[in-house]
Amino acid sequence: MSVVAQPMVINKVHCSVCIIGSALDLKGSRILTTALPCELEEIRKCGMKNFRNIQVDEANLLTWQGLIVPDNPPYDKGAFRIEINFPAEYPFKPPKITFKTKIYHPNIDEKGQVCLPVISAENWKPATKTDQVIQSLIALVNDPQPEHPLRADLAEEYSKDRKKFCKNAEEFTKKYGEKRPVD
Repeated sequence: MSVVAQPMVINKVHCSVCIIGSALDLKGSRILTTALPCELEEIRKCGMKNFRNIQVDEANLLTWQGLIVPDNPPYDKGAFRIEINFPAEYPFKPPKITFKTKIYHPNIDEKGQVCLPVISAENWKPATKTDQVIQSLIALVNDPQPEHPLRADLAEEYSKDRKKFCKNAEEFTKKYGEKRPVD
């Protein structure tokens, strides 16, 4: 006996902001619904000044890139490209954020991995929206949390000699940070 794959039918469901694609099998049971197109549209419409130049391959909405544009010294001298990867199980599993631009920060390691409590497995809630995650990330960049470091050396420097940390972080940002977008 051979198994024949069931073809997929794509239906469109309308929300107040945009269209969300839902994949249904031929029996009509929902196997995948994604709110990502709606969330992306909301973020683009609200014009977040600290998350700019959003790039999304419309064929793969599971990967976003954009620039974090911090307000506070020492990070206000540049911008930082991040990548947000959404798992297929989103929103039931959290997205993963990676800094593509080097940053001198106690909560972000040399590979760009970030310690952000809102997207940790134990804290994640499916009701959390991407704009909330981005706002939490911006707050963390602007105000490092040395008590939850990924880079203990920078956390120690931040805690013991803030002036030295800020000087080093500013120089690093000027050297490696991306150009800030012009309003």
